[in-house]
Amino acid sequence: MTGQGLRDLVVDALEDLKGVDVVVLQVSALTDLTDFMVVATGRSHRHVKALVDQVVEAARDHDLRPLGIEGRENHEWVLVDLGAVVVHVMRATTREFYDLERLWMPLEVDSTSSL
Repeated sequence: MTGQGLRDLVVDALEDLKGVDVVVLQVSALTDLTDFMVVATGRSHRHVKALVDQVVEAARDHDLRPLGIEGRENHEWVLVDLGAVVVHVMRATTREFYDLERLWMPLEVDSTSSL
């Protein structure tokens, strides 16, 4: 499965269970670790768990196994590493605090400033 196909599979799985504010970040130009990061919010710890389980099950249905899953202890922020796609499912307060979307945005160059 291509990286784009896996990305679409993950997004569909998250949207099927009403993941909140699902965002896809293409980070292949910023890191060699993965091509896409998908960030989604769960409304509760139970919702975060259900979203993660849905993503893992969708991957397994296509004979893909996660390389790693972190954060299942408290379901505040769970990371699922699928290789070409890394999935972050978080509670709203955690997502707001860490602001991954801003962190992984390409830096803009200000050509008017001087060093």
